[in-house]
Amino acid sequence: MKAATVVQIKKELKQRNPEELLELCLRLSKFKKENKELLTYLLFEADHESGYIDGVQTEIDDSFDEINTNSYFYIKKSVRKILRNVKKYIRYSVNKETEVVLLLYFCKKLKTLTPSINRNTTLLNLYERQLLFIEKKITLLHEDLQYDYGLLVEELKN
Repeated sequence: MKAATVVQIKKELKQRNPEELLELCLRLSKFKKENKELLTYLLFEADHESGYIDGVQTEIDDSFDEINTNSYFYIKKSVRKILRNVKKYIRYSVNKETEVVLLLYFCKKLKTLTPSINRNTTLLNLYERQLLFIEKKITLLHEDLQYDYGLLVEELKN
């Protein structure tokens, strides 16, 4: 089965009544965890972006606390998983400032991780790529925010 385009789906949704839309949303939420997470964000957390950021930061903290630090193999695997989740939460929010804040927080936690990421090339490269990505995203923000977040990035680089 070939999936319909976004334009086709939009046209079809405009023709449906509210009860049918409700049923479609509930049915969609049953299939994938990500669909349910996105609906949760849109319904409950989109209006409270700072609370959403705090919740994701708490989850990042918990994930970093659970990392098996016995070997760099397990550290790399866990850090990639955490970053994948952070990127997923960023996709839910279309706010560019939220994206920068969450990635900065991830990098801050990664930098303070013990054992140090400086002893592993892969982790160090991942960290530096995220900093470059953050710098690109900062240019899309308001000038005042660019300055503030620019200082945080410089602090993380040193």
